[in-house]
Formats: sequence, structure tokens, C-alpha cells
Amino acid sequence: MAKVSPNIPCPCGSHKKYKKCCALYHKGALAPDALALMKSRYSAYATGNAEYIINTTHPENPDYSEERRSWKNDIDLFSKHTEFLGLKIIEFIDGKEEAYVTFEASLSSGMLTEKSRFLKRGNVWLYVDGEIS
Repeated sequence: MAKVSPNIPCPCGSHKKYKKCCALYHKGALAPDALALMKSRYSAYATGNAEYIINTTHPENPDYSEERRSWKNDIDLFSKHTEFLGLKIIEFIDGKEEAYVTFEASLSSGMLTEKSRFLKRGNVWLYVDGEIS
């Protein structure tokens, strides 16, 4: 993971410093809901934190792999070659065990709009999959 200043504005767009926002989850705090997890995953991509992406991905995700080194390398390459320019939350449908977050991510490669699905395992939210529109 690249060294990121804890005082940068958090990439998730919260207007808080990174250290007071998504960095808390990146250091081990559990996201309280799927929305916080989604934002912290966006920030993890933006800061090059592939381990967090891997650790917050549900085993049913199509990209999930036991070959973690190769998976990590793929995430690292994507993060390194992409500028993360902004995140806009369109809709958050909260649930006890399943939740959805629809978002727009402004990337150097273009706009990505996705409705992401999250499942709770125990007390941990995980990203399962998403529909790109």
C-alpha cells in the first residue's frame, strides 16, 4: 500500500480528514453499515489498500480468489493506473442482513455507476456483487 497522509481529505467525499474517516475502517474498525463499507472500499481503492478490498469481499463475489497474491496484484494495478476523482451516493437501501448502495464513481477512465449488494456475515458487512449501469 502506498503511503497516504492521514491528513488528506478522505477520498469518500465526507469532507473529513482521512484519519478521522475511512482510515478507521482500514485499520480494523468494523463498518457499521453497508454504506460505510462501500465508502471505505472506494477509499481503499483510491489509497491503494488492496488488502482491505480483499478482506471485505464476500466469498460469493465473482472476483473472489484463494490466489490472493494474484488478486492483490490485479487490485494494485487498477488502483495505481486509475485516478479516483469523486464519489456520489445515489441510493442506500439498508437491511439487517442484506443492503444495497447505488453510487457514481468518477474515475480517470470514466464514470462508473453501480448498484452494489452487501451481505452481513456475523457482524461484518461484505461486498458481494454489483450491477453496473
